[in-house]
Amino acid sequence: MTTFLGIVVGLVLLIVGGGLLVTGASQLAARFGVSPMIVGLTIVGFGTSSPELVVNIIGGLRGESALAFGNVIGSNISNLALVLGAAAILQSIEIHGSVIRREVPLLLLVTTIMTVMALDTVLESGAAQIGVSDAIVLLLLFTMFIYITVQDVFLSRKDDALLTEIEENPLVVTGPVSRFLWAYIIAGFALLFVGGEMTVRNSVSFAAVLGISTTLVGLFIVAIGTSLPELITSVIAARRKESDLALGNILGSNVFNSLIVLPASALAGTVAIPKGGVQDLIVSWLFAAALIPIFLIGRARLGRTSGIMLLAAYAVYAVMRVRGF
Repeated sequence: MTTFLGIVVGLVLLIVGGGLLVTGASQLAARFGVSPMIVGLTIVGFGTSSPELVVNIIGGLRGESALAFGNVIGSNISNLALVLGAAAILQSIEIHGSVIRREVPLLLLVTTIMTVMALDTVLESGAAQIGVSDAIVLLLLFTMFIYITVQDVFLSRKDDALLTEIEENPLVVTGPVSRFLWAYIIAGFALLFVGGEMTVRNSVSFAAVLGISTTLVGLFIVAIGTSLPELITSVIAARRKESDLALGNILGSNVFNSLIVLPASALAGTVAIPKGGVQDLIVSWLFAAALIPIFLIGRARLGRTSGIMLLAAYAVYAVMRVRGF
């Protein structure tokens, strides 16, 4: 019980630290004249993934690659199933923006690339892992993603629903630059570090007490906890009927997890693919693929029924994964 409480406290510190860091980063961007549109597209989606990043870097440095892998893939699955499903139940999500329609195939491509990287045992008769060379490839893909995103701001902002929502109702409001700018940033980093260390240490102990793998703890406890910022952001956007922003936050977070958090973990220490890891990647791909017929064909609408189906599918996956499918 003590170790589980330690995980909860660590996650709370991570979320609070991430929030302070987002506030400070937004203020810093405003000071240097960065477009509020770019701040909204990057800091909202990527800033909410800072808890995953810190947990994985600390996990990688401590040699807990199974926890790092479970946190990344578990967060991606949680975002697409739990977060999106909950947001859809509260408010139907209708997608109009071309940015969103492009990011869904992009996420599918990135997940496919990660799955191929995890097939070392089959393709090269070696240990299945995400190594340094894989990390470099993923980071290069991230630079391409950023380039395309920034290009959207300058070329598509007048006719894209997502960009219009961010401009009219930003979830990150920079406002006047606060005198406490650097205090926010320093406190955010400090809380992230302390929370990350507590989460990793207690997650390993909790797994040992229950006699389960740290991968499962990462998939279903740490991942869900670190996905809470995405849940809050997307629910707020959905309630405000900013559907493109609700989904854009989720997709941006998943792209950040895949192209920054995972390679950062691999650079800190090679991420070995745990037992069942390839299946987890396939499940993540399937959840992303499920969005294609919903958002790219027909009415482009995710309603309450679809939200319930996403939550039910996640429950089935969780039961099967814990039972060792």
